[in-house]
Amino acid sequence: MLRRAFIAFVRKEIYHILRDRRTLFILFGMPIAQVIIFGYTVTNEFKDASIAILDQSHDHLSSELVQHIQASGHFRLAAELHSYEDIQDRFADGSIKMAMVIPPEFAGQFYGEKRVQIQLIADGTEPNYATTLVNYASGMIRGFQARKAKVQQMPYQIQLETRMMYNPELKSVYNFVPGVITLILMLISAMMTSLTIAREKELGTMELLLVSPLPPMLIILGKVTPYVLLSFINAVIILILGVFVFGVPIVGSLALLLGACVLFVLTALALGILISTKTATQQAAMIISLMMLMLPTMLLSGFIFPIDSMPDILQWISNIIPAKYFIDILKHVMLKGTGWEFIWYPTSVLIGMTLFFLIASYRNFKIRLQ
Repeated sequence: MLRRAFIAFVRKEIYHILRDRRTLFILFGMPIAQVIIFGYTVTNEFKDASIAILDQSHDHLSSELVQHIQASGHFRLAAELHSYEDIQDRFADGSIKMAMVIPPEFAGQFYGEKRVQIQLIADGTEPNYATTLVNYASGMIRGFQARKAKVQQMPYQIQLETRMMYNPELKSVYNFVPGVITLILMLISAMMTSLTIAREKELGTMELLLVSPLPPMLIILGKVTPYVLLSFINAVIILILGVFVFGVPIVGSLALLLGACVLFVLTALALGILISTKTATQQAAMIISLMMLMLPTMLLSGFIFPIDSMPDILQWISNIIPAKYFIDILKHVMLKGTGWEFIWYPTSVLIGMTLFFLIASYRNFKIRLQ
C-alpha cells in the first residue's frame, strides 16, 4: 500500500515537471546550452587570425614564406604593410592580432650569410592569445626553414625576435581588469535592477506605486538611479585597484574612460529594466539574467576566450553582447591610449542598444498597464 502510494506520488511529480516548461528548460535547456557553448569556446585552437606582413624584401623566398604562413588556414592576411608606422596604426584600430616583419634581402641573407632575423609583433592586450599566435607562427617558420634546408643539421638559421605591443611582460591582469569591470557592472546594474523591480511586482507593491502622482517611467527611473551611482562607484574602485595594486596602466583619457563606464552602466540598466518588464517573479528574473547576462558576458565577450577562435555562429552571436563592445573600448582607452576616432563604433553600438532597450521596455510597460 505504501509503495503504491509512493509510486503514484512520484508519477504525479513527473507529470507536474513535464507540464512545467520553465522547469524543463532549466533541467535540459541550460545544460545543453552550456555544453555547446563551453565546447566551442574553451579551446586553445584558432583559425583565421588576422595578421599583417611587412615584407621589406619582396623576393621569391619571402613570397614563399608568406604563402607558407597562410597555407595552414590559421592565419588570414588582413593587410600588406609598407612601413613600421602602418603596424602601429593597424594594432591601434584592432584590425590585426599579429604582424610579421621580413627584413630586406631576405633570400640573400638566408642563402648567403646563412642567418636572417624575422620579427613577430603581437597584440599583448590578450596575453594568452598573443602567446599562442607567436608560438604557432614560430613553429611554421621553423618548418619552412627545415623544408628549405632538407638536412637534419640545418645550415640555414632564421632567428625570431618577438615583441608584445601594449603589454610587453604579458601580464594577464591587463586582460583581467577590463573584463572584471565589465562583468561586475553588468551583474550589479542589470541583474539587481531586474530583481528589484520584479520583487516589487511579486509583492504587489508595484501597483501601489503606479497609482501615485508620479508617472510610471519616473517611478522606474527612481528605482534604478541608486544602482547607477553604486555601479559607477564600483567601476572607479576597480580601476583604482587595477592601477595602484596590479599596475594596469591608463594610457588614454581618464574622462573618456569614465564616460564609457557611465554609458555601459546605462546600457546594463536599460537591459535590466527590459528583463523586469518580461518577468513577474524574482526567480524568473534571476534565471533570465544568468542566461542572458552572466554566461554571455563571460564566454562571448572576449573576456576569457578570444572571439576570433570561435565558430562563425558564436562570433555572430557575440555581436549582440553589449559587454563585447565595452571591453573593446576599455582596452583601447586603457592599454592602447587611443581616442574617440578608434572607439566611435563600439560607443555608437552601445548608445543604440541603450535606446533600443529603453524603447522596448517603455512599450512593454505600457502594454502591461493597459
